[in-house]
Amino acid sequence: MHTQPDIASIAFLIGDPMRAVILTSLLGDIALPASELAARCRLTQQTVSAHLAKLVAGGLLTVERSGRHRYYRLANADVGHALEALQIIAPRPPVRSLRQSDETRALCFARTCYDHLAGKLGSGITQAMLQRKYLVEAEKSYTLTSEGERWVAHIGVDVSEIRRKRRAFAFPCLDWSERCHHLAGALGASIAAQWFAQGWMIRLDGSRAVRLSEAGQQGLLQELDLHYAASPDR
Repeated sequence: MHTQPDIASIAFLIGDPMRAVILTSLLGDIALPASELAARCRLTQQTVSAHLAKLVAGGLLTVERSGRHRYYRLANADVGHALEALQIIAPRPPVRSLRQSDETRALCFARTCYDHLAGKLGSGITQAMLQRKYLVEAEKSYTLTSEGERWVAHIGVDVSEIRRKRRAFAFPCLDWSERCHHLAGALGASIAAQWFAQGWMIRLDGSRAVRLSEAGQQGLLQELDLHYAASPDR
């Protein structure tokens, strides 16, 4: 009798190329309707609906109703982390156009990994927090120091509220493009949400790529002595 988790059933769901496109399209903690997912997969609504039903039944997606429409999103952060981890070992597709090259460059520069920051920007922020001793590594997690708590409060994040959330507080997430860790968990999500709300970071339409605003460039320079352009160089 097998007593280990059934990896094969999840691998079957993710392994279909179209279902993989659906899942990675939702990696930025966004909700999309079946019609938009069908367009991204270049499939009929009926075919995409069948894929979505399997992903919902398998626990990888949830569905939300808004009027007559249904919106699909990743079931939780664990699904996002699993997908990001698979991208570490997945082969990169060949770049066949300038548009594809620009999209890849934008994702590698800065993106959302479920609800926290990844890419060159996310990893750089995490390394700066470690160097300033705002975070310290503790086995498979990060610990926020007292100095880190003061800094997090200074940038407008309520640490006590974060600690009440029913999810891991702070832990390293391996970044597929940088091959080092960025900050995940409730702390990483709250910092990202704060900087999106302040307009430091802006989501790119139709993508989970992120760009820095002028305020974001100045803010990161002031707070963490990080020098970044608004977007990746061509």
